[in-house]
Amino acid sequence: MRREHGSDYDYAAYVLRPHDTTEKETMTTWTARTETADDVPAVRDILLAAFPTAAEADIVDALRADPKAWIDGLSMVAAAPDSTPAGYALLTRCHVDGQPALALAPCAVLPSAQRAGAGSAAIRAALAAARAMGENLVLVLGHADYYPRFGFTPASRFGIRAPFEVPDEAMMAMALDDTRPVPTGTIQYPGAFGV
Repeated sequence: MRREHGSDYDYAAYVLRPHDTTEKETMTTWTARTETADDVPAVRDILLAAFPTAAEADIVDALRADPKAWIDGLSMVAAAPDSTPAGYALLTRCHVDGQPALALAPCAVLPSAQRAGAGSAAIRAALAAARAMGENLVLVLGHADYYPRFGFTPASRFGIRAPFEVPDEAMMAMALDDTRPVPTGTIQYPGAFGV
């Protein structure tokens, strides 16, 4: 989504790159919970370790400062049994043709905890919290082999498109309540995403 000025780093290309999405056979028991103020430095550390630049960490900081994008209770950490945060998932306000929706981004896991369920735990907790808050539409730009396990399908099936070129299978959507209508049209991301 965001291309750093003067850099070859492209978030969309990074999240869409092929990677191993299988989880390790030995699973850790993760405790997924809402981020607290004490978690902010650990979340930044997770993002810095999981991505090749500070772009995602900076995006999260900018989203926290944006009252139109940030929704308390939708920033989730997955903590190991010793309470150390290892995984992260964030849902923030976006819109589809002016109607409210949520963007799932970024999701990150410490390299030492990858493929052990931390990311899945944080994502599932974020989706459950959004459902409990009465939210409905969640959008994610990501690897087509990973996000369908949570219920995501190509956004084009809902008549939703990204504001930039992206493979159809990578721009995904999920209705948390299939009895409610879903808006169609173009996604409008918060300014922090730079699109």
